[in-house]
Amino acid sequence: MRVFVIGSGAREHALVWKLASSPRITHIYAAPGNPGMVPYAERVLFSVSQISEMADFAERNQIDLTIVGPEVPLVDGIADVFRQRRLRIFGPSKAGAALEGSKAFTKELLTEAGIPTAQHRTFTNYAQASSYLEQHGAPVVIKADGNAAGKGAIVALDMATAQDALKQMMVDHIFGTAGDIVVIEDYLQGDEIGATAICNGTDFLPLTFSQDHKRVLDNDQGLNTGGMGVFTPLPFVNQPQETQIYQQITAATLQALRAKNIDFSGVLYSNIMLTDRGPMVLEHNTRFGDPETQAFVMLLHEDLLSVLEYAEGRKLQTDELWKPGYAISVTLASGGYPGEYRSGLPITGIEDANRLEGVQVFHAGTALKDGQLVTAGGRVLSVAAYGETLQDTVARAYEAIKYISFEGMHYRTDIAHRGLKALAR
Repeated sequence: MRVFVIGSGAREHALVWKLASSPRITHIYAAPGNPGMVPYAERVLFSVSQISEMADFAERNQIDLTIVGPEVPLVDGIADVFRQRRLRIFGPSKAGAALEGSKAFTKELLTEAGIPTAQHRTFTNYAQASSYLEQHGAPVVIKADGNAAGKGAIVALDMATAQDALKQMMVDHIFGTAGDIVVIEDYLQGDEIGATAICNGTDFLPLTFSQDHKRVLDNDQGLNTGGMGVFTPLPFVNQPQETQIYQQITAATLQALRAKNIDFSGVLYSNIMLTDRGPMVLEHNTRFGDPETQAFVMLLHEDLLSVLEYAEGRKLQTDELWKPGYAISVTLASGGYPGEYRSGLPITGIEDANRLEGVQVFHAGTALKDGQLVTAGGRVLSVAAYGETLQDTVARAYEAIKYISFEGMHYRTDIAHRGLKALAR
């Protein structure tokens, strides 16, 4: 098979790396890809917004399956374009991707279907939203309706922060048109987890639960980011909770979409808060998570291609989906991220880190400059590790990080702290 992966981050690098081990795949293309993918894939320099050009490429090169990593092309309808041209593609239709593309659409869908989520109000007018905030009070969560690269949800514990976030979104347009519509919702307390499933319209294949660490600093302090690290599976989620989440949230969401004549195939990745009142949806995403994917591929036993084909109604080749143990991914970020940061800084030590057993470094924001690997983004690398125990897995990842260096390199030192604490009880 000839496979085409769309995207350029660590998530896509992880997908390419795992796909390369499939005996069924003969060639992998990546658009636009990154330097870390070069040993496994041929890079083609399309931007992810060049949908028609990539469809032409898939036709010319007889691509058997296209896999979409980031959310933007899905929200823009890439799956519809490919399917209209009878090209196989992994990812939901534009209508299905609205689950991620519009927070307002999702909240309405959840409320209509009785799927547990926070109480909310949606606004298109800044003055009305500001007035509601004053009446509601803090803490509260302010969400830009559209795509904001994982940074469009602001948890405001006080009114000054809430009003500032609202002004930045609706008046200053820091997220562009994504902030033209804003959802204001009640603040929920509890453990936030990720539930990922491969969906084929009517049924789904649940993957292991994960926990992302979104704040930039240790102890969940600082600004929200696209994700500073993740681990999986979660020792503090038991089987009854797992069943409840997948039935009350994943299955119920697919049913609600079918009621709107939306046949959802691809990834449904849900951020869920485990509250005293039970699991509640924070948001839905319609693609693999980042950094979740980097951990998943380390733990996955089954051929990734077979897992993706489940979205087309095909059966898995084996019941052994996962290896026993744990996986973790730690993000190495540029100094200053998620604010302003420098790019073009030399990176060293990746090859040494990759020599460690159970470790793989995935490129997120890198580039080649005169033959030297340099930084080219806020999140630069993901250091992923696998081990039989969570303690060993965490130790492997942080041991690997010691080999890697670039000026201003920043990372959290407490990834998986909630899991380690649960296992120590």
